[in-house]
Amino acid sequence: MFIKFAIPCLLLAVTTGAAGAAETLPDAIAAAGETVVLSVHAEGAQVYECKAGADGKLAWAFREPVATLLADGKTVGRHYAGPNWEHADGSAVVGKAIGNAPGATTADIPWLKLEVASRRGSGVLTPATTVQRINTHGGKLEGACEKAGEFKSAPYSADYIFLRKG
Repeated sequence: MFIKFAIPCLLLAVTTGAAGAAETLPDAIAAAGETVVLSVHAEGAQVYECKAGADGKLAWAFREPVATLLADGKTVGRHYAGPNWEHADGSAVVGKAIGNAPGATTADIPWLKLEVASRRGSGVLTPATTVQRINTHGGKLEGACEKAGEFKSAPYSADYIFLRKG
C-alpha cells in the first residue's frame, strides 16, 4: 500500500516543483508552477517504418505510438499518432514536443515535454496545457532495416503527466 501511495505523491511533488523535488526532473522538461490534472501509466509500442534517409540508406524512422493509458490498473484511455492522448470520458489533447531529456538507458526513448496544441471534447484532459512523458522504459528500435515500407514495433512503457498552468 505504501508504494501505491508514495509513487503518485512523488510524481505530484516532482511535477509541481515542490521544495527539493524539482531537481529530479531535467530542466528541459520541467514545468514549474503548473498543476497536475492527471497522471497515467502507458503500456504499448513505438512503431517504426523502414525508410530511406537523406543519404539514401535505409533506416528505421519513428512512425507512431500505440499505447493504453492506465490508472489504478484500469484502462482510462489511449495514446496514438499525433501525438494524441484520448481519455475514456471523451476529452483528448494533441501535443507538440518542446523539450526532451535522455531516458535512463540507451534502450529507453527520451523523456519529453509537450505543449498542448489542440484539444477536443470536454472532460479531465480539457484544462491540460502541458504533457510530460517520464519514466520511459524501452521503445527504441536499433539495427538495420532491409526493405523500405516494412514496419516494426518496440515495446515501451512510460508515465504521462498532464498539467495546467496556474
